[in-house]
Amino acid sequence: MDRNTITGLLLIGVILIGYSLWMQPSAEEQAETQRIQDSISVVEANVAAQQAEDTAVMPEDNEPQAAVPQMDSVEMALRDSLEKITKQKRFGSFAEATVGETILHTIENDFVRLTLSNKGGAPVMAELKNYVTFDSMPLYLFDKETSEMNYSFWVNKSQEIDSRELFFEPVTEEMSDTRAVYRMYGNSNDEYVELRYEVQPGESYLVDAEVAVVGMDNVLDASEGQFELDWAIQAPFHERSRKQEQQKTTVFYKHFDDKADYISESNYEVEKFEAAVQWVAFKQQFFSAVLISETGFSMDNAQAETIELEDPRYTKGMATQLTMEFDNGRDPSFPFQFYLGPNHYQTLASLEIGLEDQIDLGWTIFGVVNRWLVIPVFNFLDEYTGFSYGIIILVLTLLIKLLLFPLTWKNYVSSARMKALKPEIDEINERMKDKDAVAKQQATMTLYRQAGVNPMAGCIPMLLQLPILYAMFRFFPASIELRQESFLWAQDLSTYDAIVTWTAQIPIISEWYGNHISLFTVLMAVSTFFYSKYNMDMAGGGGNAQMPQMKMMIYFMPFMLLVMFNDFSAGLSYYYLTANVVSMLQQFVIKRFFINEDAIRAKIQNNKKKTKKKSSFQKRLEKMAKDRGLQSPKK
Repeated sequence: MDRNTITGLLLIGVILIGYSLWMQPSAEEQAETQRIQDSISVVEANVAAQQAEDTAVMPEDNEPQAAVPQMDSVEMALRDSLEKITKQKRFGSFAEATVGETILHTIENDFVRLTLSNKGGAPVMAELKNYVTFDSMPLYLFDKETSEMNYSFWVNKSQEIDSRELFFEPVTEEMSDTRAVYRMYGNSNDEYVELRYEVQPGESYLVDAEVAVVGMDNVLDASEGQFELDWAIQAPFHERSRKQEQQKTTVFYKHFDDKADYISESNYEVEKFEAAVQWVAFKQQFFSAVLISETGFSMDNAQAETIELEDPRYTKGMATQLTMEFDNGRDPSFPFQFYLGPNHYQTLASLEIGLEDQIDLGWTIFGVVNRWLVIPVFNFLDEYTGFSYGIIILVLTLLIKLLLFPLTWKNYVSSARMKALKPEIDEINERMKDKDAVAKQQATMTLYRQAGVNPMAGCIPMLLQLPILYAMFRFFPASIELRQESFLWAQDLSTYDAIVTWTAQIPIISEWYGNHISLFTVLMAVSTFFYSKYNMDMAGGGGNAQMPQMKMMIYFMPFMLLVMFNDFSAGLSYYYLTANVVSMLQQFVIKRFFINEDAIRAKIQNNKKKTKKKSSFQKRLEKMAKDRGLQSPKK
C-alpha cells in the first residue's frame, strides 16, 4: 500500500473511533437503560413463574389455545411496567400521585361554602350561603364543571409539574369543617408539597390559603424559583338581565401603590401585568372571586384575560396566570387569600386594599359625590329607619332635593324673569325678522342688560346639579342592597320591572329595546316630558323662537330615555321618576306661594330706566356685529 492509502485508512479509523466515543451513552442514560431492562426482566420472570404455576395445575386435556390469555397478561404487565417507568421519568418523585380517586371536601362558615378536591388540591366550587340567583337557586361564584385552578412548578430544573394531573393526600388530622390540608409526598413522609385552606370563622368572606414546600430543597426549585398559579372560570349567570350582568363582568386587578385597573367590559382581551399585583378579581355584577397577596404576585409571566362564551348559562370567561415567589428559608412557603363575596362597598372597603374601587361609582367628582354623600346617607337610612328600599329611595330623593333647593330657587327666579321678558323678546324677533341673526342676538342681549337679567343664571344651577344626577345614575345599578328587594310591582329593584314580556325576536325592537316593557321606565319617561315642558312654559318659551330645536328635545329626550333605561335598574328609573315629580311640586309651590310675577315685571321695568354697564358677553356680541358691518341697535 502506498502512503496515501495508509493515511486514508488511519483517518477512517480515527473517525470511527471518535464517532463511537461520541455516541456512547452517558452514565445516567446507561443507568436508566439498565433499570428499564431490569424492570422488564423482573416482569418476565414473574410472568414465567405464573405460567409455570398455571401449567402445573392445568388438566391434561387442556386445549393449546388456553395459553393465549397468558400472552395477553405478559403484554399487559409489560405495558403497565413501561407506563410506570414513563410516569417516573415524567413526574419524578411524584409519580405515585398520578393514580388516585377524586375526593371532595367542603369547608364553610356563616357566609361561604367552599368545595375542594384532592385532584389538584384546589378549590372547585364556591357558594355564597346567604344569596340566591334570580330564580331562587343556590348562588355559585364558580362550579366544578367550569372552574380550573392549577399550581405548576419545576422538578430538577427540567420537568414541569402541573398539580391538576396529580392526586394530593388529605391530612386526616388537619381536615375539619373549616380547614383542609393536602400533601403530595416525595420520596419519604418528610418530603412533600402542602396546600392549606381555612375559612375565617363567623361572618367573613375571606379564605386563608398557603402553598408550602417541606424537605424538598434538592428536588424542587421553590426555594430559589417560583410556583405559577393558573385560574380560569366561566362566570355563572345570576341575574334576571344577562345582558346587563355580562356588561358588568370583567377582570379587575391592582398594582401596589396604584388604583385598581380593569379589562374593558366591552372587549375580550389579554392584559399583561407590568408590575407586582396585589390582587386580581373575577368581578361579576354583584359578586367577586378575588386572589389576594400581601407580598404581591410577581409580574413574571403574569397576565389576565376575558373570554367570550356562547353558553347562555354563563356570562363571560375569565382567567389569570400569576407567579408566586416563595420566601427564603429551608421550607419556603407562599401565603395568600381568597375573597369570595358580594360587591358591597363597606365590606370591600373594610379590607383596606382598594377592592371597593371595582364598584363603578363614577369617575372624579361623581365618585366623590357617591362616596361622601349618597352612600353615607343611604346607609344611614338603611340602618336606622327600618324603611323598605322603595321608601328609602323616596326619602333620599327628598333630602337631595332639599339640599339643592337654593339652586332650584335661583333657577326658578331666572325662569320667571325670562318669562316676564317674553313679550319684549317676541317684539324684537318680529321687528328684526329680516335682520342678521347676530343682530337679533345683540338686540336681545341689550334688553337683558337693561332689564338686569342674566340668561345664563338658570343654566349654572342646572350644571351644578349634574354631578348628583350622574352620581345617582352610577349608584343604583351598582348597589347590591337593592338586589331582590321588591317595591310596588317591581320584584327586584336592581333589575328591570317588566309588566309585559314576549319571547319572539322582533327585528330592531328586540335588539335595541328588549323583549319586555318596564313600567318605572315608562313613568319616568312620561314625567321627563311633562317636567321639560313645564320648565319651558315657566321660561315663557322665550328660547323657542331662537332655538326651535329645543322644542324637539322635549319629545326626543323622553323617547331616548324610554329605550335606554328599559333594561336598567328599576331603582334608578324610580329615583328619576320621583325626582321629576318632586321638582315639579317644588316649582308649583314656589310659583304659588313665593314668587310674585307682577313684582318681577315691575322690577325689570325699573331696571331698564337705570344705566347698565355692558357685560363682557355683550361687548363680544357687539364686536362680532361691527366686524360684520352691522351697527349697534339704538336704545
